Amino acid sequence: MSFLYIVATPIGNLEDISKRALRILSEVDLILCEDTRISKRLLDAYDIKKQTLSYHQHSKLNKTDYIVSLLESGKNLALVSDAGSPGISDPGNLLIGEVVKALGNKVKIVPVPGASALIAAASISGFPTDRFLFLGFPPVKNKRNKFFEEAINSKYPVILYESPYRILKTLAELKNMKKDLEVVVCRELTKSFETVYRGNIEKVIKDVQNDKIKGEFVIIVKE
Repeated sequence: MSFLYIVATPIGNLEDISKRALRILSEVDLILCEDTRISKRLLDAYDIKKQTLSYHQHSKLNKTDYIVSLLESGKNLALVSDAGSPGISDPGNLLIGEVVKALGNKVKIVPVPGASALIAAASISGFPTDRFLFLGFPPVKNKRNKFFEEAINSKYPVILYESPYRILKTLAELKNMKKDLEVVVCRELTKSFETVYRGNIEKVIKDVQNDKIKGEFVIIVKE
């Protein structure tokens, strides 16, 4: 039986990786990376010299078939994303679905848990997060209103991801729908310039506007 390890990697601070994850990455035959150049920084930091292969949302079907053939031949593989847990707002689950469909119980799919931006943000939000709704990235164009209506009408806190290019637009759209929203916005979690903005959405928008807008954002919305 071959193994496909789903390995969480740091979301910023390279120390946020488990000993188990490092051992797995050192032992597998091949590491599947969202971007091999980004994964190389982590591998070099821990002197892990393994062959890598890119696998991302634009990968073609023949690459998936090749990965399946490697597993079928008995190779052990690890899947990593650029940052955080594969399968959370990235194409990892698409690959897993294809592997399960093609090989079934011939391959063991093993989670190697670790960093996740949404869990890191939830843990410091101060909101009741025994239940929450995770919606990932808002649509860039179509169905944005419907998406934000679902977010502000949820009876549980809602966690979103957003890029630096659309963070102010997204916050403004949320505010236009409901001015009294309480939000927590996290920027550059675990990195040197980690910043957390809290409070009424109008105040948070002003705080974000006055800061240097870099890095990925996590937004938590509460009625």
